Amino acid sequence: MKSACFTGHRRISGDIKNLENKLYSVLENYIKNYGLTDFYAGGAVGWDTISAFTVLKLRKIYLQIRLHLILPCSNIKQTKYMNIKQKENFYNILSLADSIQYVSENYYNGCMKLRNAELVKYADCCFCYFNPNNKYSGTFQTVNMIKSKNIIILNFFEQ
Repeated sequence: MKSACFTGHRRISGDIKNLENKLYSVLENYIKNYGLTDFYAGGAVGWDTISAFTVLKLRKIYLQIRLHLILPCSNIKQTKYMNIKQKENFYNILSLADSIQYVSENYYNGCMKLRNAELVKYADCCFCYFNPNNKYSGTFQTVNMIKSKNIIILNFFEQ
């Protein structure tokens, strides 16, 4: 097992610090015990941001790990509806990522699904924040793609 992707909702409920700590511990375990080195995130607010910052924090200790961003469209289009803090986070992550891939220059109906398929393509496992009752989301679609690939999924929504 070498690579993992993240997928999750933009809105996170509950104690975010506790969630970040759990994610840190689990990722550290997978880095140390399973040799995970490559992490793929989609650049959205919420779970993607939490996950990317957690990987960057771990990268200060585990120098072999890499954060790869797979983005659905240009930075300007991606950040169009983000508030100032969300944009700051996005550009901070962007500046620290080891690689950045864009699936499209422009936003169009379907670019998010294409981005999600790219995330899944690289993954040996998935760390998600998925409410199973939310059946009309990109996260739902991505989790189903992961399930069809028959790889490990750890859902932090249920923890």
